[in-house]
Amino acid sequence: MGSTPTEISGDCVADNRSGVGGGISDVYGEDSATLDQLVTPWVTSVASGYSLMRDPRYNKGLAFTDKERDAHYLTGLLPPVVLTQEVQERKLMHNLRQYTVPLQRYMALMDLQERNERLFYKLLIDNVEELLPVVYTPTVGEACQKYGSIFRRPQGLYISLKEKGKILEVLKNWPQRGIQVIVVTDGERILGLGDLGCQGMGIPVGKLSLYTALGGIRPSACLPITIDVGTNNEKLLNDEFYIGLKQRRATGQEYADFLHEFMCAAKQNYGEKVLVQFEDFANHNAFELLSKYSSSHLVFNDDIQGTASVVLAGLIAAQKLLGKNLADHTFLFLGAGEAGTGIAELIALQISRETGTPTEEARKKIWLVDSKGLIVSSRKESLQHFKQPWAHEHEPVKDLLGAVNVIKPTVLIGTSGVGKTFTKEVVEAMASFNEKPLILALSNPTSQAECTAEEAYAWTKGRAIFASGSPFDPVEYDGKTFVPGQANNCYIFPGLGLGLIMSGAIRVRDDMLLAASEALAEQVSEENFANGLIYPPFSNIRKISANIAAKVAAKTYDLGLASNLPRAKDLVKFAESCMYSPVYRNYR
Repeated sequence: MGSTPTEISGDCVADNRSGVGGGISDVYGEDSATLDQLVTPWVTSVASGYSLMRDPRYNKGLAFTDKERDAHYLTGLLPPVVLTQEVQERKLMHNLRQYTVPLQRYMALMDLQERNERLFYKLLIDNVEELLPVVYTPTVGEACQKYGSIFRRPQGLYISLKEKGKILEVLKNWPQRGIQVIVVTDGERILGLGDLGCQGMGIPVGKLSLYTALGGIRPSACLPITIDVGTNNEKLLNDEFYIGLKQRRATGQEYADFLHEFMCAAKQNYGEKVLVQFEDFANHNAFELLSKYSSSHLVFNDDIQGTASVVLAGLIAAQKLLGKNLADHTFLFLGAGEAGTGIAELIALQISRETGTPTEEARKKIWLVDSKGLIVSSRKESLQHFKQPWAHEHEPVKDLLGAVNVIKPTVLIGTSGVGKTFTKEVVEAMASFNEKPLILALSNPTSQAECTAEEAYAWTKGRAIFASGSPFDPVEYDGKTFVPGQANNCYIFPGLGLGLIMSGAIRVRDDMLLAASEALAEQVSEENFANGLIYPPFSNIRKISANIAAKVAAKTYDLGLASNLPRAKDLVKFAESCMYSPVYRNYR
């Protein structure tokens, strides 16, 4: 049966009293109001004609059938041809491939999302490997840097310090009520690009389009939010096209109070089970917010927890290539921020689970290097609290190369946000004492990667197992083709979100992240391993997400944190049945 494109559902109530409204009750008081009184411009109607074509949720462009054109007053407003969604998709992909500048592709896709929602998601799902680098890293980074210049119409909700004390009212301005996922940023640490202030909105918008395309969350259940507390970026403060508050960032108690008001308002407006994902907050705030709200809200930080989960999945999968257990490795990180310490903690937790040893003992396998050198116990007093668990007994070491030579790691992980830091000397040192060195250059975007895939393979003579945060093309070396893996958070967060929603989770726990990692590692086939891959191809991402969602939901039920009862017998099938389909609907 077809569906009717309705803007707002509402009922006219017959009025038994004679009086205003022509026999219909004056529900909103327009008719009884005097000329000097203000009235509310309510509209209750079925979308049709011009308004139907302007509504991205229902617009089908040239795919409206002749019958639909007659029924919804579209005849003459469209050329006479009727196209299928598949033909529209081919045409759009052809057009997108004509653009040579990635930012032009990004803008074309954003225009499509605002014009025809279902076609946008169909395009993204069917061409995920080609379009993922456009809607997300690396292109989204450039889009955020130029957001003020390319800004056309607002996407998402902007909550600035001007709205202090009335955030709940601002949330109620958003037209959709059934919100299940909020991705929120304050724009202070966008990818590896720094403080972009209000222009960071490109990140929540991009992340939520992936929640829908890869995880099957309905677009109407997703809400991107930017919290604008100012910016310390001088270039933006002096930019006449900057779209945010032109003031320095609020900090301390003012910042904490504003974020607390937001968190309380989100829970009050959308309920206990709304997932709030913190995205691209600066280190000090990211850890503080996650710690503060993880016991009272359903919260998740993709930079800390999502990155950790996807990297752990790659490491678990790599054991099949290396024939070792996780506990047999020595790990060295370049970068001790939220991503580095988040990954390190989850690895320690997994080693602890596998070996039955305390987490404190498992941490001794893991070493971190920050901007001042190797993190050792003699530096403990001066370290930020999240670095202190990684301060082990050792002589101070000033740089990464020195640390590699003395620690002799089997796994080298880059989360520094600084490009070209895995130098030829560092990578060659890794290859000198490892038959198959595991090198993960995770910083985004591509320009900030610690080394390229080509460098990793060339400097290890083709022996490295390599993965990166942003995509790299296949590399030819010594007559063999190497396909670099991508340790992309997009493997984890869509499936994790779906699993939390379908189980009705009320809190996120580390065990759920471990379950997501194990589920992803299980999706790597023997054929993938034969090509040196430690992640499955993105072409199967919806199947991967359904399996991750099922494992996360199962763990949520086991922990007693699920509210959607009874538990489905087949959680994978249930996950697939919950997923949004972008195929066009037929209208009455």
